Amino acid sequence: MIQLDRKETTDHLYLEVYRYYRDLIQNGKMLPGSKMPSLRKCAQELKLSRTTIENAYLQLAADGYILAKAQSGYYVTEISVHQRQKASSKYSQSVNIRFDFSSAGVDRESFRFDLWSRYIKSALRQDQRMLTYGEVQGEQDLRQVLADYIRHRRNIQCSPDDIVVGASVQCLLQVLCPLLKSRYHSVSFPNPSFVQGSTIFQDFGFQLHYRDKNSQVIYVSPAHMTKWGEIMPVSRRLELLEYASQRESLIIEDDYENEFVYLQKPTPSLFGLSGGQNVVYIGSFSRLLLPSIRISFMVLPPSLLDAYRKKADFYNQTASKAEQIALCQFIRDGHLASQTRKLKRLYAQKGKQLCQILSTVFGKEYSIKMGPAGTSLALTLPCVVSTDVVRKETEKKGLRIPVLSETADTKTFLLSYSAMEVQDFLPACHILKETLQSLSVS
Repeated sequence: MIQLDRKETTDHLYLEVYRYYRDLIQNGKMLPGSKMPSLRKCAQELKLSRTTIENAYLQLAADGYILAKAQSGYYVTEISVHQRQKASSKYSQSVNIRFDFSSAGVDRESFRFDLWSRYIKSALRQDQRMLTYGEVQGEQDLRQVLADYIRHRRNIQCSPDDIVVGASVQCLLQVLCPLLKSRYHSVSFPNPSFVQGSTIFQDFGFQLHYRDKNSQVIYVSPAHMTKWGEIMPVSRRLELLEYASQRESLIIEDDYENEFVYLQKPTPSLFGLSGGQNVVYIGSFSRLLLPSIRISFMVLPPSLLDAYRKKADFYNQTASKAEQIALCQFIRDGHLASQTRKLKRLYAQKGKQLCQILSTVFGKEYSIKMGPAGTSLALTLPCVVSTDVVRKETEKKGLRIPVLSETADTKTFLLSYSAMEVQDFLPACHILKETLQSLSVS
């Protein structure tokens, strides 16, 4: 039976229960179709509250390991086995990956699953409200809360009627593109990495460019100019706004990771600096809550609002109504602000710890690029072998780490540390060092 660390807080005990059953399922010790212990029995045996056990089971269900059957209980699914089989194929080695620097997920222990589940349950109890489709533009009370939220945090002055809610940034772009295509014909992205977004614009017939300020639509992420967290300075923001105004271009401001600024004061948004003229502002909560909570929003400038309202009746709301209701109250009660402060402290500390470990492991044979924001850093090391060989050999040893760029005698790796546990930093760095040393000798 599971051995619990009673020194852990109640908030974290459910994670121990989660990991115990997850490992049993992954190792084939609990077969598909087998029944999980009842909530009551598990709580009695472990001397934990039923709520703690329920939170562990909810997380197992969310990750696809178990399934709830009405009036029966929880059962191990076939999905987890299929995922293991797929991962063990020659096309994937995820089962063997113990350390993953490629993941830009959320720190597991930073999120209060128990708290969020209470808000979801509260939303579902509003049975009359749940019997209808969601508002096309997003729930009115959520849009009001969002307007207050971005006014306070980003100095964006807007009305709830200026805001459109969607299940993701991609969903919002699907709404935005038809509003633009009669006036604009070309779009520029900072780099090719946002494939989901650039593909949508291409599908709508836009000419696609990269780092081209002469394009009619300019897509930027000012708080995430590089993968290692460089921020667009205020002077550059003002220059971009002035240039776009002269050319009557439209700016789409994706304010990705603006919450994680550590080494300087937050920089004003483009939307705020422009007074909302010819700038579309896009925000999301996947980096603050969970990637699976798919709620994003955009603020439309006056030049696009009339066009949107004429087409609004032809759209459907894509974001879960229950999650919108839950998020609305979650923000009202101050939990999003608290979560942001917690993550900011956590990620700042994790970045500092990773830098210390890199210094210890690699000595003077490395260089780091780390901006004032974000949750990643760029690590450059001596290396003369091909990227494919490095990737293959590191993954054999259980490490996944993407190569950002390369020269004839160096490789620059991207280390995203938000989802990794701190205790994994040192063994992961040792694997990288040992792999590169063995490849250089061979």
